[in-house]
Formats: sequence, structure tokens, C-alpha cells
Amino acid sequence: MATAKGAKVAKRVVSAVKEAVLTKETLRARHTNYFILEEVLPRAARLPIPRRSEQASRPTVVTFADDAPLLNWAHSCRYLLHDAETGELYNEIPAQFPPYASERDTPKSFYAFHQPVRFMEAEPYRRIERPYFIRPRWQGNRYALLFSGMSNNRHTNDLEFLYRTLRDVYQVPKANIIVLNQDGTLNYDGNPKPVQAWPGDNTAYRMPVNGKGSKADLLAALDTLKKKLKPDDSLLIHTNNHGGHNGTESDLCCYPNWDSLGVAAFTNKLAELPRFRCLMVMMEQCHSGGFNSSVISKSTADYTSIASACVELNNSNGGAHFDPFARDWIAAMTGNDPYGNALAHDPDTNNNGRVSAREAFDYADSVHDPFDTPVFSQKNGGSACWLGEDLVRPFRIPLWENLNIWKFWPEPDPLDLERRVASVMPQIEEVIREFEPRITSLQEEYENKMTTILKKAAKGT
Repeated sequence: MATAKGAKVAKRVVSAVKEAVLTKETLRARHTNYFILEEVLPRAARLPIPRRSEQASRPTVVTFADDAPLLNWAHSCRYLLHDAETGELYNEIPAQFPPYASERDTPKSFYAFHQPVRFMEAEPYRRIERPYFIRPRWQGNRYALLFSGMSNNRHTNDLEFLYRTLRDVYQVPKANIIVLNQDGTLNYDGNPKPVQAWPGDNTAYRMPVNGKGSKADLLAALDTLKKKLKPDDSLLIHTNNHGGHNGTESDLCCYPNWDSLGVAAFTNKLAELPRFRCLMVMMEQCHSGGFNSSVISKSTADYTSIASACVELNNSNGGAHFDPFARDWIAAMTGNDPYGNALAHDPDTNNNGRVSAREAFDYADSVHDPFDTPVFSQKNGGSACWLGEDLVRPFRIPLWENLNIWKFWPEPDPLDLERRVASVMPQIEEVIREFEPRITSLQEEYENKMTTILKKAAKGT
């Protein structure tokens, strides 16, 4: 007997399907979330498996098993096929992606019936960290491309954290930052809804979204940068959301509907960029490590580095509000976590007043989630790149300690701290103007003498 597509499932069959799943999957059910599509797919109907073309061999009820709910996609999952008359399981198909790309596409008949694993994040302890005054002198222009295709809230939050870091800590011009997210807005799939406040400090999102998280918009953004980059410029590329692997190469999931951009297509576009000074890449998505070697070989920059959340064949981990690897890499560059809390340790291990690409990776790697497998690659000393280029060593002055205010308890009001610092800034600027020429001269003298010594060593004299 023919079955109409989308026909309702008898209640007895729904009960039988759920019971069959939880009985058969007793051990897995502790860490797997299960969903049911409460519709009958007729024989020969296409199963709702992204990037696949399997058909139902009989009237079928589909359940979806998410075997790693805390990881970013692509990760291991399964489609369980049940006879629409009896509820009996007759086939199991391993896959990498969930059936629906967004809430908008998800039918009401698809819902979770067993969900033991959920994102949980403790309420952050907020405190004021002792900031530092950094005065760099920039060389060249700095650009950034922030991308998230099939975004969940955590991916958009990562982009906002990095955007604030670029603007507030490194003063990268707003016009030099390209943000591509989901459908071209601050929107993302999943809760919380409506999209209102960034969880770091519960203020409104600040980043302007310049385009969609689509393959076309990402390649177009690289074409735009191709016309702007000059020899002294630097570029940061951050990719987020989900990633897949087709058995040959890793790919980046793009909006809409799990569209993909593979390693070859992405890095071939990188190879079209003109020569420039520094390329720093940080990738959060699953299978991101598969991009490393090709980014290094195709980069046209004098110095290149890439930090990825996981090796090629692994998945990256997610969190309730942020992705752990991206959060920790950005936190190292920022000097505090997204909630304003102190870091686990100082990432500036060589104490030169700036956090390099390698130091940010090393910090994120040292505190990384056990599920992540971070990997770093560089060429020509690209590990020393940072989010700005300076001609002289930046000043790093522990203002708060000098003001001697941390002896008081409780900690002073943040507005009072700002007032106190503002009151001494003219004197600080005066000291900087006085000493900066001498520091430049001493730095040049130091480097010349060291170069002479090292050249002698190289010649064996």
C-alpha cells in the first residue's frame, strides 16, 4: 500500500520506535541524544541526510542519534531507520551532519525524545583584571576576516569576542574588519532568542555583519582584500562554526544548508593574494587541521602561521556560550577571558609586551579541552606575528600596581579606577615622549651589535 509523504505515524508505532531505540542502545543512551521525525517517509523517498542521497527502502520512520552532542559538526552521528508499521529497526546509516540546517528548516514533527547531554556553563565570576597600557607604533595596515557559516550562538559569540579584541585592544580600524555570519545578520541557529546581548558582559553585540557566511561571500571577501593588501600589511583570518571531511580533504561548512568550501578551493584563493607581510589564521571548526599544510604552502605572506582546534580527522569541541579553543586563543590575545576574568597564566612567555601567534596557540593548547587536539604550523618565523606590527618595543606599564590601589578591600569601583588613571595619563604621555627616541636608538644599537656577533658565528670566525 502506498504511503503519502509526511503521513502521520500511529501512536503505537511512535512508542515502539522509542522503546526499540532505548532498548537496543542501552549503553550508548548515556551519552547520546535521540530525536524522532514523527512522519512516515514512503518507499523511495529521499532520507533527510545532508550530503547524501540514500532513499527509504520501505515506508520508514527516522530517528536521529547524535553521538557527540558537545562537539561541533561534522561529528559522528547515525540515522536509524524503522519500519513504519511495526517500529522495528531495519537499518542504521552513519553520517556527519544533522538532518536540518537551522530552526527555520526544522519541521515541528522533529523533536528530541531522549536528551541526557546538554551544554552547561557555570555562571561566570566577574572581576576586574589589572590592565596594562600598551603603546605600539604601527607599521602597515591591519586587516581581519571573521567567518562563521552555519552558526550556532557560540560561533557568533566567538566572532564578537574577537571583534571587540581587535577594536578595543589593538585599535584595528572598523573599516578593516570584514565579518561574515550566517544569513548576513547577527542571527544564528538555536537559543537564546531573540538575539540581544553578548554573554561576555551582557551588552549589545557591537560587530557589524558585512555579509553572509556563504562560500560566495567568503571568496568575494578575499577578492576584496586582494585589491587592498600592500607589502607592509597584515591579515588575520578566523573561521568558525562547523567543518566536514569528504574522505579526501577537510572542508568549511557554509550557509545555507551545509554548503562546503574545501581546502583546495580556499587555499587556491589565498594564493591569489598579493605579497604582504604577515598572515595569521585561526580555525575553530571540526577537521580544521586539514587546512594547515595547504595554508602554509599557498600563503603569499612573508610570514605565515595557522592555529587549528583539532587535527584533520578529529572534531572540535563546543560549549554553551563559546567554543573552547577559539575562546582561549582570543583570550590570550585579549589578556582576559570573555567575562573579564584573569587568565590561567601569562601567555607572553618571552615578556616582550605582546602576545604572538605562537604564544596565543601555546596558551590555548595549555588549557585546551580534552576533546580538542590543537595543531599549529608556521613558516619563515610566522609564529612571531601578532595582531599589530610595531617599530619599537611597546611600553608595558603596570599602572594599577604603581597607583597602589590594590591594597584596598573590597576592590575599588571600576569607574573610580578609570578616573584615577585618566588623572595621570598626561604625565605618562610626557614620559613616553621623553624616552621613546632613546629606546629606538638603543634598540637599533642592540640589534646591530647582536647581528655582528651572529654573523661572525655563522662564518666560523
